Amino acid sequence: MKKFVYIFIILFSLSWGCNDADFLDREPTNILIDDQIWSDNSLILSVVADLYDRIPEFQTISNWWNYADFDEGFGSAFGDYWRHKNSDWGYGEWAINWKDYYKLMREVNLFIQKADSELTDDLQAADKARFIAEGRFIRASIYFEMVKRMGGVPLILEPLTYDFSGDPSYLEYPRSKESEIYDFVINELEAIKNDLPNDVNVKGRATKGLVLAMQARAAIYAGSIAKYGATTPNVSLPGGEVGISASMADAYYTKALSAAEELINSGTYALYNKKENLAENFTNLFLDKSGNTEVIFVKDYKLQSGKVQPFTVQNQPWSSAEDLEGGRLNPSLNLVQSFELLDNSFSTFETNTTEGDYVYYDSPKDIFAGRDARLEGTIIIPGSKFKGKELDIWAGYIDAEGNITTGSTYGQRKHFPTEADPEIPVVGYDGPIDELEFSAQTGFYCRKFMDTATGSGQRGLNSEVWWVRYRLAEVYLNAAEAAFELGNTTKAAGYMNVVRRRAGFTTDLTAADMSFDRIVHERKVELAFEGHILWDMKRWRLAHIVWNGESVDLTNNPEKADEVSNRVFALWPYKYYAPESPNHGKYIFKEVLPRVVTNADRFRLGNYYSEINDETVNNNNLIIKNPNQN
Repeated sequence: MKKFVYIFIILFSLSWGCNDADFLDREPTNILIDDQIWSDNSLILSVVADLYDRIPEFQTISNWWNYADFDEGFGSAFGDYWRHKNSDWGYGEWAINWKDYYKLMREVNLFIQKADSELTDDLQAADKARFIAEGRFIRASIYFEMVKRMGGVPLILEPLTYDFSGDPSYLEYPRSKESEIYDFVINELEAIKNDLPNDVNVKGRATKGLVLAMQARAAIYAGSIAKYGATTPNVSLPGGEVGISASMADAYYTKALSAAEELINSGTYALYNKKENLAENFTNLFLDKSGNTEVIFVKDYKLQSGKVQPFTVQNQPWSSAEDLEGGRLNPSLNLVQSFELLDNSFSTFETNTTEGDYVYYDSPKDIFAGRDARLEGTIIIPGSKFKGKELDIWAGYIDAEGNITTGSTYGQRKHFPTEADPEIPVVGYDGPIDELEFSAQTGFYCRKFMDTATGSGQRGLNSEVWWVRYRLAEVYLNAAEAAFELGNTTKAAGYMNVVRRRAGFTTDLTAADMSFDRIVHERKVELAFEGHILWDMKRWRLAHIVWNGESVDLTNNPEKADEVSNRVFALWPYKYYAPESPNHGKYIFKEVLPRVVTNADRFRLGNYYSEINDETVNNNNLIIKNPNQN
């Protein structure tokens, strides 16, 4: 009986409440309805800001470990040593999560649909056009990220809704051709560029300059896939979902050059040149948020908002660390020796004379002298300073007979050379020490994106240095590459020289100097740790050649694009101990393969396009898989 009484009371309460007309007409206070959002610029901006923040990326300063996946860097952390022991990449590496991408795509399509509806008619016409253009830019960005990974994907330009009919087949779309996705991205950007501001001070939202920069990048990718895909004809599908016809290459290169030149000639942006010291100038390019005319598009971080990133905490040099953490990313000797001499020549580091004796250096920095300023702007080398403190990078003492005395922890002290002597440090406080995490196991620390502000190395604070997604120097290199591929080597050299002069080169490259090797090299040193290496090696069809799985010594020809470089090497400085020798106390260097580097990276043909998993294929009968993955 009690049960029926309770039910009656509940029903009576509900019926009484629902007969209150005022109650039913009351506006909700905990949600915003469409009319409220789409009539308010600031609320629309909050929606589009969330979409910008979710543009997918691979290597960034928020996930340092991905920089250790290739030959640029070494993961100096116990949990990342496996990266240097694992020979093959899985076919699912770098793949998109199909569900997540198309869920995000549906949100973007909804945003565009609503921004382009009567809901926004109360906005200023320019504001409405800008929001629509931003939605289309974000959608183009997502498709660009998808095609880089997967090749052609379903091109869906409206928010799809299931009608609960029991037959979802009308929601199934086939994969477009790879070229069709690139064409969509390039054409979409062309369509919106004049609806966006041409403002150098706008860094976190789409601008005309950003649209042109992305056009140039996308077209360069498509052009090189078309041209160099001919060297791997089996990396394709008969329907064009993977692979682009070689006949289309020149049209893409022409578009890349046109977009890059439109941006360069606009005068809106200029290369960063604020500091007299060229290495410091290059470093500061990534730190300076005030009047930075080179940076085009960023993912920004701000201490006051609580949106910060941990790159400095995780990678600060150990001896100057503000917390008990750092040094996780060690740039490789492979990368370091790629920075050429200022006479435009390439040279490996001289560690021994032709007679086999050591080469002695008064300072550990001397071996790096006379090189491209971008070396010290990108990498902390032995003898460098960070946050005003000189770092302590040396691997131990070596005597005239070649005997080495070293330690197993940072700055370890020992009696040396006899027990009667007082204890002295026998290894640097920054290492290098084999298998000691956070030490400079390659002999180097990372400099690019490292925050010099006090407190940026503390876990409780972190850093507000921004992640630079697009900048003008890349646009110059895209222009140089496109011009070179179109046969205009004079123009190619001109654009490349603009970037090289800032790095300290006083002798310009000539048209005769231009080569594919030069194009590849310049991107490697200018754009190191900026998330380009994987996509560049894939589009040039170099990945399976350079990362071929064969354990070989470090190349003596770093200027050659197709040289094998699939294991991470190190360069260790030692102090020479020979009291009777004039070289006593000087530095000598040894090339080293860190002990945890046990396997060579092998990039298989099936890695050029990431795997489309069985779940995706089973859910959509129109989807076909990528090649070479059986």
